[in-house]
Amino acid sequence: MTDRSLVPLLSETEGADLDAAALGDTLYERSRSIVATPDLALKVSIAYRTARDWFGRRLARGSARVAGPMPSRPGRPDRPLLVAPRDMPRRSRGGAGSGKVALVHSLAHIELNAVDLTWDLIGRFIDEPMPRSFFDDWVQVGLEEAKHFALLDRRLKELDAAYGDLPAHDGLWQAAEATGHDLTARLAVIPLVLEARGLDVTPTMGEKVRQTGDHATAAILDVIYRDERRHVAFGAKWFRFLCDRQRRAPEPAFHDLVRACFRGALKPPFNDRARSEAGLTPGFYKPLASLIG
Repeated sequence: MTDRSLVPLLSETEGADLDAAALGDTLYERSRSIVATPDLALKVSIAYRTARDWFGRRLARGSARVAGPMPSRPGRPDRPLLVAPRDMPRRSRGGAGSGKVALVHSLAHIELNAVDLTWDLIGRFIDEPMPRSFFDDWVQVGLEEAKHFALLDRRLKELDAAYGDLPAHDGLWQAAEATGHDLTARLAVIPLVLEARGLDVTPTMGEKVRQTGDHATAAILDVIYRDERRHVAFGAKWFRFLCDRQRRAPEPAFHDLVRACFRGALKPPFNDRARSEAGLTPGFYKPLASLIG
């Protein structure tokens, strides 16, 4: 069972000490600030504050046409050293000592990228003719990705380590660069490929970690898995919405967009049940497993 005490709640104090005037009074300005800042604690705090203000109806939507473009790359501290995915050392999915730190560090890096990918989605497509509920969903995702990174960052400190101690791969932002021109493509690749992969691997990873006695890390993985199912469901919902608007059949559109915009393979085994419960039925991804890679 998940230890709910691990989950930072969106309280009235989170992000309350930030200067709202300096951050801007629109969702667009806040999204740009989150992606741009290299201070990771500040990135999380702005995400919390932005979600609280957006759901409290204290932020306008804003526009990139008024406030300027989104950053081409997210802000990052000097560490970790970023290397090509092929140059990353192999790591264990469980174990103890340095293997445990390497696993948590790798997960923290993935979740940090998820923070920036989500808030970049919000900001980059702020001028798309989408209903408010679209932005409600992705602000919720952006909040939860910030929560995931905060949990893992804290877990590293409990292990006498810190984010940045180990190298990390520099491949995840390629998905943002490849889909920055097309919201439908962004939804196909980020939630429906990258996050859906989390549905496949996270339960097994959590069980292996739990078997080593690391219940603290396993509990964080439980939180991430629970939230990822909702993120994939949001992706499937809005991907279908856009396909309906464009009069495109969703499954063939997904195949075309993933082939054009995603580097890599869709690798089985798939968590078919969790994917289907999120609206991502096998006709989306199984044909690609044999055609990509």
